[in-house]
Amino acid sequence: MTRNQAATVVLAGGHESDGGRDLAALVAGGSTGPAAARPPTTVPPTTRPPTAGSATVHAVAPAGRPLTEAVRSALAAAGDGPVCVVPMTLGRDPGLVADTARALRWLAAGEGRGRLALTAPFAAADHLIGWLRAAAGAAPDGAVLVTAPAAGPFEDAELFRIARLARQYGRHRWVEVALDGGDPDPAEGAERCRLLGAREVTAVPASFGPALRTPLPGVRDGGPLLRPSAVAGVVAARTAAALHLLGHGEDGILAGLDAEHGHGYAHSHGPDEQSHQHHHQQQHGNQHHHQQHGNQHQHQNHQHHSHDRPGHTRGPAHAPTDPAERKADHVR
Repeated sequence: MTRNQAATVVLAGGHESDGGRDLAALVAGGSTGPAAARPPTTVPPTTRPPTAGSATVHAVAPAGRPLTEAVRSALAAAGDGPVCVVPMTLGRDPGLVADTARALRWLAAGEGRGRLALTAPFAAADHLIGWLRAAAGAAPDGAVLVTAPAAGPFEDAELFRIARLARQYGRHRWVEVALDGGDPDPAEGAERCRLLGAREVTAVPASFGPALRTPLPGVRDGGPLLRPSAVAGVVAARTAAALHLLGHGEDGILAGLDAEHGHGYAHSHGPDEQSHQHHHQQQHGNQHHHQQHGNQHQHQNHQHHSHDRPGHTRGPAHAPTDPAERKADHVR
């Protein structure tokens, strides 16, 4: 396995992409599911790092059996080449990462042994905060309405936290949240903005889909959060990093299985139960050593998890650190 070997990519979609349907533009033919019957889409050379090799988006599928079948199709189409699966979350769907890891676990022990990898998630909550700040900065004065498909109570609550941090240091007095299919819905969110005194309302998506599935009178559509070229660039960066680790025997699946740790309701022990500690067997730093040149280095940022809420930060959101992420901030 070499770093520049061509990779076949499968995108795993969750509630932030309507089960992957909002990512169809990245796959040839504009549809989701296994792509064995149609020519694949190759990430354009201008959107990937020089050392990333080529990354071909073979299919988009939701977690579960559709994803398993899509990965099997990709493994067959790739010959003896590597296959990388990217969990397409913007930081509010740790369950997608864990579900994707579970789907890959048995394939990695069989037909995908040595050539199947789970990449780091597409983005973390900090990235989403930064992208929302950029989108709000381009909106006219008034209110910004952050929209996303409704999910679970914790995922929806996380969106309110993210919107509040996106508002910080911005020029908009009102940054409200609306959930498509939830409470409040976009119409109710827009009405709240007007009742608060906003003369103009701009909807901005915190997802891969449109800001408004259905146009609303008097609400400006702020456009997509990221253009397809920007999404493709981040996918290529995630794939390149996963290929590098796969070359050192690390497929990312064990870390992915633990992605939901600390998410959701906390559990407690009854009075008759003995307390216990949670032990994590895998190394969270994904450390590897290059013995041939004598210098050891560690991958400190690959698929970490903490005992805080996913994406939690005590300070302002940090700027994207890799070139593809920085570029994404400028191509909206």
